[in-house]
Amino acid sequence: MDNKSNSPEIIYDKEGNPHEVVDFRDDYEGAKLGFWFFLFTELMLFGAMFLVFSFYFYRFTEDFVLASSSLNILLGGLNTFILLLSTYFMGMSLIDLKNDEIQKAKIKIYITIFLSLAFLLVKYFEWMAEIHHGIYPDSELLNSKAFGEILFFGLYFTMTGLHGIHIIVGIILMLCVLSSISKKKTTGKDSIFLENIALYWDLVHLVWVFLFPLFYIIGRG
Repeated sequence: MDNKSNSPEIIYDKEGNPHEVVDFRDDYEGAKLGFWFFLFTELMLFGAMFLVFSFYFYRFTEDFVLASSSLNILLGGLNTFILLLSTYFMGMSLIDLKNDEIQKAKIKIYITIFLSLAFLLVKYFEWMAEIHHGIYPDSELLNSKAFGEILFFGLYFTMTGLHGIHIIVGIILMLCVLSSISKKKTTGKDSIFLENIALYWDLVHLVWVFLFPLFYIIGRG
């Protein structure tokens, strides 16, 4: 009875050729393709924002450069290093999982979570410093500045804030995959969950690689 329940289900096409029925949870190609479609929508979202930034940077170049020079490039650079390092550990965790080194994979995921929290902590202190100086959306000080500077900081808080939300989502997903690994639902032979999270994390770090020079470096030319 047990052997029968574990045997693959077979269906036959019109020509009588047998085909194994694949459960949607075991559809590797479908899971990968579906996630690539999701990443494409994310690229369109951030791509549209980058186009908006480029348009207004062309229109108000001097104001954007002036506003950029007031940002803390050291904190921005630190966060860039933290995020790139977290991407390394995420990639290595996937390699460890596929090599059935489960404990090593889990440790590297925990390290990635720790680095992600460090990124958010640095961004929190950076935002708090700017807010303390009266620079935040619709503040009296910001509204007294040139229109281009207002646009710059509006885009800065919007785009870095949205990126921060993606970091938080990534942390939640990593906690979910840790639970899945512990329950042996995600294994070296069935690693699609972690593969997709690693792809998502690649997108997160790639977006920041563009955000950092746009917001922090243009004022240092």
